[in-house]
Amino acid sequence: MSVSLPTLFSRALKNASKATSKSAFEQSTQDLFQSSLADLKSLSARILGLSLFSSNEVLEDISTRDLIYLLVPYALGEVQGRVKTEGPDQRIEHLKQSKQYISTFISHLENYDIIPESERTLHAQDPAQIKDPASRRKLKIKQYQREKDLRTRIETIRKRRGQLPAEGESESDFDLIVSLLPTPTKEDDEDEEDSDSEDPLRETLLLLLRLCYAQAEAQSLSLDQEIQLLQSAPPRPPTPPRPEEDRRGKERAAENDMWKLDAPRGGPDGKGPLLDPEGKPLRPFTILPSGSSDRARLAAQVFGPGYRLPTMSIDEYLRIEEERGNILTGGGYQLALDGEMDGTKDGMEKEEMKRLKDENWAQFTDENPKGAGNTMNRG
Repeated sequence: MSVSLPTLFSRALKNASKATSKSAFEQSTQDLFQSSLADLKSLSARILGLSLFSSNEVLEDISTRDLIYLLVPYALGEVQGRVKTEGPDQRIEHLKQSKQYISTFISHLENYDIIPESERTLHAQDPAQIKDPASRRKLKIKQYQREKDLRTRIETIRKRRGQLPAEGESESDFDLIVSLLPTPTKEDDEDEEDSDSEDPLRETLLLLLRLCYAQAEAQSLSLDQEIQLLQSAPPRPPTPPRPEEDRRGKERAAENDMWKLDAPRGGPDGKGPLLDPEGKPLRPFTILPSGSSDRARLAAQVFGPGYRLPTMSIDEYLRIEEERGNILTGGGYQLALDGEMDGTKDGMEKEEMKRLKDENWAQFTDENPKGAGNTMNRG
């Protein structure tokens, strides 16, 4: 038994909605996208076979329950663009296919005059092509406000019909389309459907089509930019050969395996083994350099400690630094000691030294008044 169109569309949209709430890198997410894409392609083929839409029809000729299937190309374009690809070439092919679905959706809505002329003009403009930042920002605000207004009107109608999601639950555009799909019961009882309930549903569907049209125009511009970027990107460098397949890699691996061993050289000509099976040398060799200084240096490295030893004590180091003037004296602890020596012999000697220093400075200033050496540039 074949699956009905609403059931097939609902299954595809629910899988796409589940996938958008997960990480795109998980295999389960890609499985959901692939399943949704297969259902949408099957649905598109069945709609084409049933001839639900014709270029000879006008909007009034399309029944309310069939209006929602105008969104199938839009859903195909959204899902196709989210499928994971291998390499830039495959990504470009997927983007072009997604662009084709989006273009089909846009052309259908324009052919049926569902989109007002003002909205066509507004959403057909590319903000990236406007050089003036103020004008570009103004255009983006207008486009956003138009989308927000459409969403508000859709939510108002759905609220009157009791179709809003539970409080706290997030809803994607795929879930929004699912909520407006006709159930099999309603589809069978179409002739008995009250016009009072059909008119709000038709109005909601038309508003939803206009909202998706605005998003499709933005998505089309984004796809063009990504395709252009991938086509202008430099080609990926060729993958280097694997080490086990490279002859030089094998030679390097063999050398790494024997890095702890002497090179297999021996015999009179410097080739072959160094020792025979009995341990007898086959050619002269040296273990240490012949120079006495080199032997002493190597011996010191062998029998010395494995760390650097100090060359002077801490006191010697501080004395040298003090001679260089790198240690400050006075102040701190010394200043506190000097303050306690008032009235002592050492304190009186320091006071006398300070008095003599002040007298010498006063005598110098008397003999050399301020500005005495200034010749006023007279030579």
